[in-house]
Amino acid sequence: MLVTHSHVLKLQLKLVSATRIGTKPLSLFKVWSFFCSKTVERAEEKDHTLNLFLHDIGTTMSSDLNDYKIIKEGEAEILMHAKNEVFYNKTQVNNRDISVAVLRTFISKRKQEHEAMLSKKTKGAPKVPENNEPSELVKEEELDTTPPEDHKSNGECKIEEDISPEEPCSTVEEDSVKVTEECSTTEGQINGSEGKGRRELKPPRVLEALSASGLRSLRYAREVEGIGQVVAVDNDQASVDACRRNIKFNGSVAVSKVESHLADARVYMITHPKEFDVVDLDPYGSPSVFLDSAVQSVVDGGMLMCTATDMAVLCGGNGEVCYSKYGSYPLRGKYCHEMALRIVLACIESHANRYKRYIVPVLSVQMDFYLRVFVRIYTSASAMKNTPLKLSYVYQCTGCDSFHLQPIGRTISKNTSVRYLPGFGPVVPQECTDCGKKFNMGGPIWSAPIHDQEWVTAILADVKSMKDRYPAYDRISAVLTTISEELPDVPLFLSLHNLCATLKCTSPSAIIFRSAVINAGYRISGTHVNPLGLKSDAPMDVIWDIMRCWVKNHPVKPQPADQSGSIILAKEPVLQANFARAVASLSKAQAKKVARFLPNPERHWGPKLRAGRTITSKHVSLLGPEAINGALNQEDEEEPKSKKPRTEDTVTS
Repeated sequence: MLVTHSHVLKLQLKLVSATRIGTKPLSLFKVWSFFCSKTVERAEEKDHTLNLFLHDIGTTMSSDLNDYKIIKEGEAEILMHAKNEVFYNKTQVNNRDISVAVLRTFISKRKQEHEAMLSKKTKGAPKVPENNEPSELVKEEELDTTPPEDHKSNGECKIEEDISPEEPCSTVEEDSVKVTEECSTTEGQINGSEGKGRRELKPPRVLEALSASGLRSLRYAREVEGIGQVVAVDNDQASVDACRRNIKFNGSVAVSKVESHLADARVYMITHPKEFDVVDLDPYGSPSVFLDSAVQSVVDGGMLMCTATDMAVLCGGNGEVCYSKYGSYPLRGKYCHEMALRIVLACIESHANRYKRYIVPVLSVQMDFYLRVFVRIYTSASAMKNTPLKLSYVYQCTGCDSFHLQPIGRTISKNTSVRYLPGFGPVVPQECTDCGKKFNMGGPIWSAPIHDQEWVTAILADVKSMKDRYPAYDRISAVLTTISEELPDVPLFLSLHNLCATLKCTSPSAIIFRSAVINAGYRISGTHVNPLGLKSDAPMDVIWDIMRCWVKNHPVKPQPADQSGSIILAKEPVLQANFARAVASLSKAQAKKVARFLPNPERHWGPKLRAGRTITSKHVSLLGPEAINGALNQEDEEEPKSKKPRTEDTVTS
């Protein structure tokens, strides 16, 4: 009989404590025998999992095994059908790698926060009198040791008072892979003489709301230590079948941790409020329809991971569509991809505010053809009042690259009270002071920091410490390195090439321009969104003064007087720029020649067809000629029998 050592110790402690307080341990011995029998049954089931897989796969697959190929990513393997029945995109390996890294850091931070909370409670607890007779206050605290039931899945485990053998471990098998739930005897907190009243931190529960093949859930279960249950939900029967098949294909670890449900993700999340420590949204397209239910499903202090692939909408291609989906109007500028990140964050904050909740972004990434944000969600009616301070409208000049931010709200502090008021405005006149053109207005966007630098440093350190476990290590480490050097409190950025295009002048090197900004007393950094982008807290009049000084040393050809560049250069610079090379003109990564922007690893590295669509020759730009030819050849081989010519054998039969 094989029983884990930790479970044996926990049950022995239960027996000893029951004997000391005079409780009859007969019921506990019954539970012990029941537990041992159940453990043997589970072990036998896990041993036979892989043996039964070939039989199961024969009944679940409707076609030949040759139609499937094994795809390995990280420590997970999935079976993928050639007909594009279930969506899979190899490009999203970067997305999944970063998600695994963030999830590891979240579990570590969550444990640290829990330990800090326990130590704070221990320090603030009243001391027991020396005569060993506890006061009435201490007695009341000892009686009330169970946590409140308001947040039943807030990461804290309930304390078991007694166990009856009539309540066996339950198994769950409703539209899901059969997952055996651990008995509360083995998962609950064991009360000891020295740890009485302390709450044990449960492993985090993860929900993948749109699972498709289940690859992401399988990677979480197999690669992230300390993770608890992973629930994979999808509204497509073919996807759920594929997910269940892949769970079995990955062995006992996946079977014990991952379960798959056929359900509408919105309904599932809204019917499971505050039950998941992590909710992962990775839809095909816009996540806007899932955000309202997602922010309700996350526990206090939990994390929401959200992907958006509708970049054309978010970057200003269809501004009215973006406003209808996200409640913000985008602007078409060089910073449009960062603005897309901030639009999504503002949208999530808006949905969270409806339930007296607010978000704290820890990492926001735009790469390839999508964006990915990681935010923690908290509940606080008072902290929610600060939301207008974190949102701003953007005024973008139509003639030059000048942009200005208009905060929605402001505060006035008097003594200990804080008063919330609307923001002052407008921050710009009707015409641009630099070139005289009109402004376009966009937003509102999230103008507060979109990264937590402490988290970014921890995530990057984790990625570097186990680089062999990340298939896309080179790409994600380069992105995280660039993010770690961004100015966190500067929204949006400038493009040096755009500035020079406005003035029709030759471009200074990035080092020279950075040095001029630093010598003027301002900060400047790069951005992970654009290799040519520069973030700076210098106002636009300082930026244009630097460019005027540059043009004086590098004259340009005469331009028409009504052009924006001519109007800007007609003014004399107030600031005399110093182009001497500054020490901080190169970032640490640049000084060490660390790669920050890598090319795509292969051709056709981008979005793929939605699952279920027929692959035709018009999709060659997305998939490549080899994939198109393979799909067309397979369709020719699978021509229906009714269309095949009749032979003598078929006639005689």
